Amino acid sequence: MTMFRNAALAATILLTVAGSQAHADAQLDRGKYLVSIGGCNDCHTPGSQFGKPEMSRYLAGSNIGFEIPGLGVFVPRNLTPDKETGLGNWTAEEIITAFTTGKRPDGRVLAPVMPWQGYSVMTKEDSMAVAMFLKSIPPVKNVIPGPFGPNEKIPVFVDKIVPGDAMSPPGK
Repeated sequence: MTMFRNAALAATILLTVAGSQAHADAQLDRGKYLVSIGGCNDCHTPGSQFGKPEMSRYLAGSNIGFEIPGLGVFVPRNLTPDKETGLGNWTAEEIITAFTTGKRPDGRVLAPVMPWQGYSVMTKEDSMAVAMFLKSIPPVKNVIPGPFGPNEKIPVFVDKIVPGDAMSPPGK
């Protein structure tokens, strides 16, 4: 009888572990899906703005900055779990706080071009799935320059955000 109980206990443990692994895999798949439809790759992967994303540096930060008149140029950061140049030292909760409130762990506010307001309505489960996915991808060491003030020299391509009247033809 003891042998039967031990076998039943072992089977229960194995099923629990297998179920937990299946849940973790599903959570990572959900996170990958949300990162994809959320457009994270569009800004945070080098080459994406040029139509040729460098997938070997997936989410490792951009090679193009966004200029906001009067504020400066902001280059999308490295979202990989690299401890020196990415999110490797951030907890899942810190990552979630950043992309849902616009506040970094060091207290700084994310650049206005980061659409955190849209991500602020995500469920806790979806937010955690995104954070866990970001922590699961391969770390890529990639130092991202900036941010740059309005009068600083910019060493990357720049996407300018300008008011519509700045695009009006001369004389109109």
